[in-house]
Amino acid sequence: NSRLYFATLRSKPKSTANTHYFCTDDEFVYENFYADFGPLNLAMLYRYCCKLNKKLKSFTLTRKRIVHYTSFDQRKRSNAAVLIGGYAVIYLKKTPEEAYRALISGSNAAYLPFRDASFGNCTFNLTVLDCLQGIRKALQHGFFNFETFDVDEYEHYERVENGDLNWIVPGKFLAFSGPHPKTKVENGYPLHAPEAYFPYFRKHNVTTIIRLNKKIYDAKRFTDAGFSHYDLFFPDGTTPNDIIARRFLHICENTDGAVAVHCKAGLGRTGTLIGCYLMKHYRFTAGEAIAWIRICRPGSVIGPQQNFLEEVFLRLKHSPLLLQTYLLSFWLNSSGIFSSDHKTFL
Repeated sequence: NSRLYFATLRSKPKSTANTHYFCTDDEFVYENFYADFGPLNLAMLYRYCCKLNKKLKSFTLTRKRIVHYTSFDQRKRSNAAVLIGGYAVIYLKKTPEEAYRALISGSNAAYLPFRDASFGNCTFNLTVLDCLQGIRKALQHGFFNFETFDVDEYEHYERVENGDLNWIVPGKFLAFSGPHPKTKVENGYPLHAPEAYFPYFRKHNVTTIIRLNKKIYDAKRFTDAGFSHYDLFFPDGTTPNDIIARRFLHICENTDGAVAVHCKAGLGRTGTLIGCYLMKHYRFTAGEAIAWIRICRPGSVIGPQQNFLEEVFLRLKHSPLLLQTYLLSFWLNSSGIFSSDHKTFL
């Protein structure tokens, strides 16, 4: 669109007879967990696209250039770049590479990569381009459609008091926070019993629940209600071993209906295994998978889980069969069970 521009400015410009400036840095704000700062979630991307469509169609702005400007705050700048780049991919039918090329053209500085929701050293850079590629792949596979997107529903259910749940693949994968034995408010934090989820799960054809954290509620409460329930425990913040990853894929590949996945917060372990499925079945790269999962559910995939997905992707790229061998060796190495120095089991 020859009327649409993106600029990084030190101060607020005044709109003129032929140029309309707008900024969304303080309108769409990321709620961080720790040192993470983006990307902005799907509801914000949707609201941004609606806002920009309205400006481009506005009669009073017909002859004006539309300039989305951002500040030199590197974090806000990267978030703004994903918004306008995402718009270009969704509505202007640009490839992610074309949109990104426009964003870095001229004297524009590089964009600060996004990081995981932890305080530790950042071991994986998620780029603006990864985010645009993740959006494009999700769009191609029909994971979202802004013509029919229900932004109020998204914002309602992502709230902790309403279940803290997000669809990663509509009709297939729902990520949510782990249920508790009783529905109550503890230290101002709402907790939900399994029964609290039944109406929503039934309405949206969720047939299977996979728990990845330790048992704090009785699985019978789900199975007695007609749901399938599986336990695939692995410790918080770690990566799944071969048996767990393969079992997860097998369950999801053989389930009619949607699968609701949870760990403690429904972020790290949950996002990691859903990421494996996205890479295997939808040919997402690790960067695309992490970007899309975080856009749907901010804070997902943490620490070594990012590198794990990257390594799994590299093996999948060469051969899906290698995936099984690789998952096993990754787990053995990271668990200290197998030493590559001695080629022996310890």
